[in-house]
Amino acid sequence: MPDLDPATTALLTVECQNGVVGEESALPELAREARDSGTLGRIAALADAARGAGVQVLHAVAERRPDGLGASTNARLFRAAGRLPVRQLTGSRAVEVAAPITVAETDLVVRRLHGLSPMAGTDLDALLRNLGVRTLVVTGVSSNIAVPNTVFDAVNLGYQVVVPADAIAGVPAACTAEVIRNSLALVATITTAGALLEQWTAAR
Repeated sequence: MPDLDPATTALLTVECQNGVVGEESALPELAREARDSGTLGRIAALADAARGAGVQVLHAVAERRPDGLGASTNARLFRAAGRLPVRQLTGSRAVEVAAPITVAETDLVVRRLHGLSPMAGTDLDALLRNLGVRTLVVTGVSSNIAVPNTVFDAVNLGYQVVVPADAIAGVPAACTAEVIRNSLALVATITTAGALLEQWTAAR
């Protein structure tokens, strides 16, 4: 595992928002998988442990303006999102970070209006560099799209990336294991939430 010095490591949650993984999700199958698999609980525990160890926590949220201005329309996924019964509208409950994950005063929330990755077209890269971060721990949803995009973009930007395999989720559940084995393991360090919790707890 790469150096997880708290001074140069950050934990990122990806799209762990009410409208995606909450009880009123636009994607109920994904929300159910994230909840029933224990993924959300493990992410919440990781965020708490990270803060205790002095690791910066950030939350990446996907949202759109009510008028859709600036939103991506160049893929089926984007067009379908505009027709879902729950929309990720700026300022709404849908774009708040979902329980049991908490947002502390020291956390940073990064919002995006377009695209598939919080690393593209947002302040995330600049914030991480200003914080002196060199290693990024990526958690959240979905292992189908947003998580791989985040990992690949972070690697392309020069970060060491760590993925706790049991702190990401997608649908169907079997897809997550395949994406980890055949894609993410080629570019990131794969670990578990338990291993990170042990390390961060010891660092307190």
